[in-house]
Amino acid sequence: MKYILGVCLVVMLVSSCASKKEILYIQDSENYTNTAINFSSPKIQANDILKITVGALVADTAIPYNKPSVVGGASVEIMQLDGYLVSKDNTISFPELGEISTENKTVIELESHIRNLLEEGNHLKNPTVNVRLLNAKVTILGEVKQPGTYNFTEYSISLLQALGYAGDLTINGKRDDIKVIREVDGNRLISTVDITSGEFLNSEFYQIKPNDVIVVNPNNPKVKSAGFVGNTSTVISVVSILLTTIVLITR
Repeated sequence: MKYILGVCLVVMLVSSCASKKEILYIQDSENYTNTAINFSSPKIQANDILKITVGALVADTAIPYNKPSVVGGASVEIMQLDGYLVSKDNTISFPELGEISTENKTVIELESHIRNLLEEGNHLKNPTVNVRLLNAKVTILGEVKQPGTYNFTEYSISLLQALGYAGDLTINGKRDDIKVIREVDGNRLISTVDITSGEFLNSEFYQIKPNDVIVVNPNNPKVKSAGFVGNTSTVISVVSILLTTIVLITR
């Protein structure tokens, strides 16, 4: 009977353990040292909110080309109220210049486009144009310490940075089965990312785009604990009851 109990305990301990291959990130990192970074700025999408600031050598001449502030304050939420909302047709209504297309443009490309319109139309001489995306966010769900939706103001962030916002994966997070859901121009893309391998560093999903959704799936021990027979202590209790019953019956 002791032999049976010992075997049960060994099986439970082995099944509940995770190997280093399941836990460690970028295990082949030496293969990706000094490699080029494929950076790509995201395209502006419908319903994006943009902050656009126009400047000139003579500050007063640029005033008509800047949207007047409706509300005071400097938080991102307040700035969004004064921003330019991109229409479903991928356009914005800009002071003095009228309707401007944002279709297939990054924020950097839109800066250049507006600057050219101001110069070629003899509106301003040597203007400066700054465009920022105000409502960039990423949603992170599943086996992370702090699931939720996080705003960011950078042009782009990496997948690891995004997971850092959520406090990193829990010990139960399946590191080779992370789903990234992305919508681009009305098309939905879903990719499975394995962060235990450096291959994802060269993937198009290494960089997180605005409105991406990241789902960290649970590993096998976590899935098993959600069933009828739960964690290790529960299994031990069940086995103890069974063994006690067997002893009483065979006496």
